[in-house]
Amino acid sequence: MTLPTIDLLLSGLSGGGMGRALTMTEWDILVRQCRAADLLGRVAAAWKDQGKFDEIPIQPRMHFASASNLANRQFRELRWETEQIRDALTVGNFPVVLLKGAAYAMAGLNAAKGRMVSDIDILVSREHLGGVESALMKRGWVSSARSGYDERYYRTWMHELPPMTHFKRGTVIDVHHAILPLTAKYHPSTKDILQATVSVPHHAGLMMLSPVDMVLHSASHLFHEGEFEQGLRGLLDIDQLLAEFGNHFGFWDALVPRAIDLQLSKPLFYALRYSTLLLGTKIPASVTSVLSGSQSPSLTRAGLFAMDALFLRALRPAHPSTSDRWTGIARWLLFVRSHWMRMPPSLLAIHLSRKAWMRAIPAKSRVT
Repeated sequence: MTLPTIDLLLSGLSGGGMGRALTMTEWDILVRQCRAADLLGRVAAAWKDQGKFDEIPIQPRMHFASASNLANRQFRELRWETEQIRDALTVGNFPVVLLKGAAYAMAGLNAAKGRMVSDIDILVSREHLGGVESALMKRGWVSSARSGYDERYYRTWMHELPPMTHFKRGTVIDVHHAILPLTAKYHPSTKDILQATVSVPHHAGLMMLSPVDMVLHSASHLFHEGEFEQGLRGLLDIDQLLAEFGNHFGFWDALVPRAIDLQLSKPLFYALRYSTLLLGTKIPASVTSVLSGSQSPSLTRAGLFAMDALFLRALRPAHPSTSDRWTGIARWLLFVRSHWMRMPPSLLAIHLSRKAWMRAIPAKSRVT
């Protein structure tokens, strides 16, 4: 299949790796693509790492500089908020295990450079869920669920509490007790994941997932969620984590066996495949061959062709220059797929009917 190129964006992410000067029209398109994919700050960081930021023409440079400043401000706020969370949970002796962007930032990983962070995700054991929620509420975070149904939806079926928002500062915490929803087909063991956590360097009292588990969580989050408008950002996370952790002794040898143990071999397969195809990620041949052999028989050649047709469209930035006439349909089908993986058919029918009813009935008329 022939799809729109993303070479312009890849050049930006490599810090000017295209090897030629861009025209102002190309700079304009690059800025728009980056904004659609939430990658302005990361492109700015790449150019700064190469010592080429000042070579960007002044007009586009203003956009990248603004995003870079925002990312830096968000990091300062995230660091302070993370310390507040740690202090709140220390009272109950609850470990603070950071996930995703918060973990990348606090650990100083390359994946955090220029990355925007909208909330803080933490992982706790299910038996500690009530105590953690209570401790956070005492420090000002409250549930942002909009209805009784939303409360039941999260607490009965999902892998996290309803997002908790600080009543003064407006900061948001997502408290996870599992990697995937309780109603999903696959159930990675939270106990096994928590047992493998490691300390965040230079930050006493903070923990994060092991390098292998961090990659697997990023892959499962991207390929089980149904919103791909900024999917390239998630794929870039995986690419940068693999590049950084791939130098750790034993990382590649442990990756596939751990994925199989946690029932996450299929999202890992997709993560490695599409990061290679779209971003040129370097993966040892031994890893891809072993992982391909571990897939279920349901992933036929025709099935893989269909998934390529969907993901290679959906993971591009949501911009006309990187989309074709089938891109919208691809994203919609993957949205449907995510719900199908999240719930059994009977429960999914009830949930979707409820959501349709909520959209159709005025808020003041609802009984929740």
